[in-house]
Amino acid sequence: MSENDIIISIVSPVYKAEKIIPELVKRIVEHVAPVSGQYEIILVEDGSPDKSWEQISEACKANSKVKGVRLSRNFGQHYAITAGIESAKGKYIVVMDCDLQDNPKYIPEMIAQCKAGNDIVYTSKVSRRHSGMKNLAAHIYFRLFNYLSENQTATGDIGAFSVISRKAADAFLSIRDYHRHYLMVLRLLGFSSTVITIEHDNRFEGKSTYTFRKLLAHAIDGITSQSDKLLRISINIGFGFFLISLLWAAVIIARYFVVGSLPGYTSTMVLMLLSTGLILMSVGVAGIYIGKIFEQVKGRPLYFIDQKINF
Repeated sequence: MSENDIIISIVSPVYKAEKIIPELVKRIVEHVAPVSGQYEIILVEDGSPDKSWEQISEACKANSKVKGVRLSRNFGQHYAITAGIESAKGKYIVVMDCDLQDNPKYIPEMIAQCKAGNDIVYTSKVSRRHSGMKNLAAHIYFRLFNYLSENQTATGDIGAFSVISRKAADAFLSIRDYHRHYLMVLRLLGFSSTVITIEHDNRFEGKSTYTFRKLLAHAIDGITSQSDKLLRISINIGFGFFLISLLWAAVIIARYFVVGSLPGYTSTMVLMLLSTGLILMSVGVAGIYIGKIFEQVKGRPLYFIDQKINF
């Protein structure tokens, strides 16, 4: 099978999944092979500290349609997805997590929707198999993200499990934002899309590697990468406090001439502390954006590949 003959590419970023990989490959083959024998499974090992790469190597030896990509270190899920898409040769590219919460049984339906004329096929989960706290945090994050980015399409129900056409994949790869999020870039493309509803399965093994700290950093990065509204909000807050200060100054001057000077240590300190806090917050928000500019203008590669198998 030559690269030009590949119809379906399945891309899955792998991290701490050494016990999952054999089952992952088995299930993908089971559901993709009936659709087309011309497929490839691209497993991208994202600097995993366990034996995930050894398991990927074994899978590649057992099946030449399984291909391994090893990144030089841990770059993050969205960079691993980008590396997989860049290595994929298929007409249709499936992106899915490696933990099998994304069930490969939906791939035939997703491919059918793509063949029907949709360049992007998203999946919406009936219910997410996460803790109540994590689901609540996701809900709050997407409500906040939609407000700050002026984008009403992002929801916590839609995950990375998706299919994109070759046209959408080429457009995705043309965007070289250093700070990137797979779904947010797809929404930016604007190609025809549809959503199918799926069940979210339990993890096959282990637990999620996304800690609260990582999720918080991910949320801040996602919001500041897609919108400058935080900067505009800080300006509006500053202008509002300027008007309040003018009014308060007028009140103080008026009271001075009417009743004389009054003790105001407490109010003065509270106002100073509040103003200082707002100033530092605004400077911090501006600093985040400046830091992103600094990272982007350096023009470094998004990731480095250490090794490839079966390409």
